[in-house]
Amino acid sequence: MFDIGFSELMVIAVVALIVIGPQRLPTVARTLGHLLGRMQRYVNDVKADISREMELDELKKMQSSVEDAARSMRDSVTREVSEAEGELNKLARSAQPGADPYADPFADSPPPDAAAPASPQAELPLETTPHAPAQKQA
Repeated sequence: MFDIGFSELMVIAVVALIVIGPQRLPTVARTLGHLLGRMQRYVNDVKADISREMELDELKKMQSSVEDAARSMRDSVTREVSEAEGELNKLARSAQPGADPYADPFADSPPPDAAAPASPQAELPLETTPHAPAQKQA
C-alpha cells in the first residue's frame, strides 16, 4: 500500500513528539490506532459486501440458466408427448376404416351405473343350485 520504511517512521515519530508534546503523544497515538482500526474494519466490511454482491449476481445468473434449461426441457418433453399422442391417435383412426375419426370412442359403451346382465345361477330355481341339498318327495 504505502512504501514507508523504518527511517521515515522515525522522522514522523520525532516530528510528532516535537509538535504534540510528550504528555499528549500516547493519547493521540491511541486515538489514531482506534481510528485506523475502524477504517480497516470498514474497508473489510465494504470488501465483504462487494464480494457477496458479486456472488449473489453469479448465483442469480446460474439460477436463470438452470431455469431456462428446465423450461426448454419441459417444452421439449411436452412437444414430444403431444407428437406421440398425435401419432397414436392417427394410428387408432387408421385402424378403424369405417369409423368417424372425430367420434367419441366411448359413445358405444353403457354408462357405468347401468344394470349388469343377470348371472346364469340367478335364473336357476333354489332346489337345483349346487349348494342346496336335494329334497325328497314322499
